[in-house]
Amino acid sequence: MKKTVKIITILLAILGGGVVGLTALAGYLNSPVSTNGEGEEEFSILKGESVSTIADRLEQKGLIRSADFLIWLSRWKGTEKQYRVGHYRIPKGKSTLFVHDLLVKGVQALYRVTIPEGWTISRIGRLLESKGIVSVSEFLSASKQEEILKKYGIPTSSVEGYLFPETYYFPKDYPAIRVIERMVETFFQRLATIVQEKPLPTGKELLDKVILASIIEREYRDPEEAPMISSVFYNRLKIRMPLGSCATVEYVLTEELGKPHPDMLTYEDLEVPSPYNTYKHSGLPPGPICNPGETALKAAFYPAETDYRYFVLKDPEGGRHHFSKTLQEHMQAKVVYLKKIQPGS
Repeated sequence: MKKTVKIITILLAILGGGVVGLTALAGYLNSPVSTNGEGEEEFSILKGESVSTIADRLEQKGLIRSADFLIWLSRWKGTEKQYRVGHYRIPKGKSTLFVHDLLVKGVQALYRVTIPEGWTISRIGRLLESKGIVSVSEFLSASKQEEILKKYGIPTSSVEGYLFPETYYFPKDYPAIRVIERMVETFFQRLATIVQEKPLPTGKELLDKVILASIIEREYRDPEEAPMISSVFYNRLKIRMPLGSCATVEYVLTEELGKPHPDMLTYEDLEVPSPYNTYKHSGLPPGPICNPGETALKAAFYPAETDYRYFVLKDPEGGRHHFSKTLQEHMQAKVVYLKKIQPGS
């Protein structure tokens, strides 16, 4: 009732003053609270909020001069129920009409999220939750939805491996399924630029490449070595030799068993029972162990042509490896380089 009286008072003042008074008063009420237009103010519209509540909060935050004028403006334009739920960044020093149009059009604030190469779905989910984009539980649930897997032809239990590492911009409280779709679509767009052959592989053929790329992603440190590491794994697959990737064991420990990431794997760790343990099982694991980037994907599709079957880290600082063709050469290399890495061992 009080709000209605105020609005009527404003209208009477406008009408009583004639055209000149109307123009002057409307111009004043529409004008920015401050002429200092530097910076932005975050503002959220919650589900079920009335235009009256929204207007009051905007006035309290100093983003508009008069809540009553915004209410009158909304009624005059017929937009009282068109304010969009969401999160906004409202520039300071703007008119009430500018703020009205921003909130009615739903031009929400976008938040920058950079997904590093080699992260798992659960780790990506925690990052998104920390940014206020989506909760971990919703993200993990959406990643396993049959609807999304069918839509993109992913023949496994989740979209792990198909979330392309990239910088994205999302509004807060964004639907988890939309986040997943954006990342998966980016994966296929980037894959089309990586793979020269057309059409692109699909289904199980593509999945196998993504699985291998995810292992390469977690093994290489120097991008130049990624194709060589890829060749080692392909050479092992050809003779049905276990891939023997420490990265797959780390995946079992951290993702399946929920343990902290180990500084060093023990012989006991290498015996952990899981189809993802490529020390105990030949062939590829059931699914990707992370979400690979462009370098690893390219290496999985275009491995170097070598006879190497082994590699060992020789330069921890530079991430370089020594590659060997035979087990004997490999054991000799381990003696040489592991002693350098761990003096006195």
